[in-house]
Amino acid sequence: SKKKGLSFEEKRTRMMEIFFETKDVFQLKDIEKIAPKEKGITSMSVKEILQSLVDDGMVDTDRIGTSNYFWAFPSKALHARKHKLEELESQFAESSQKKVALQKSIEKSKTGREDTAERAALTEELAALRQEKEQLQAEIDKYRECDPDVVEEMRETNKIAKEAANRWTDNIFSIKSWAKRKFGFEESRIDKSFGIPEDLDYID
Repeated sequence: SKKKGLSFEEKRTRMMEIFFETKDVFQLKDIEKIAPKEKGITSMSVKEILQSLVDDGMVDTDRIGTSNYFWAFPSKALHARKHKLEELESQFAESSQKKVALQKSIEKSKTGREDTAERAALTEELAALRQEKEQLQAEIDKYRECDPDVVEEMRETNKIAKEAANRWTDNIFSIKSWAKRKFGFEESRIDKSFGIPEDLDYID
């Protein structure tokens, strides 16, 4: 059967053993040689595992000259684990308090919402009123086009659109006139080349 590889946590544990068993200080290149031979940790993953231990405060590191050195002692690891345990216990206590507060809030919100005949009647009445409101809104929307404000808005929009259309028509006539003078093109040829309708005219 295929040999199962080490998990991330197993690699972390085995790397800590290197420091605890030797009580020595190492460079990264030293650990990359020792870890595969003695602990079965692939050299490719050594840097990642080591960095995770540094980030968690399990391994200390310092730069001396141009080299980085790493070390860890059992007392340091014990202190880090104790601190982590205290942090988790604090989070658990806080979560427990929030849970109790939420349960009380839920119980309080249920008060007055018991399934009584009166509540059922009020719920039914509310549903009927909502449906009636939707129907009335649909009626209002149907006659919205007759609203004087809407009609005036449509007139203003049409006016702006008409002015814009006539302005572009004027521009087209000006360009056609210029092209006829400049190049001696026939009007029909210009219309055909640029897809201009023969009956193009201003909007009254």
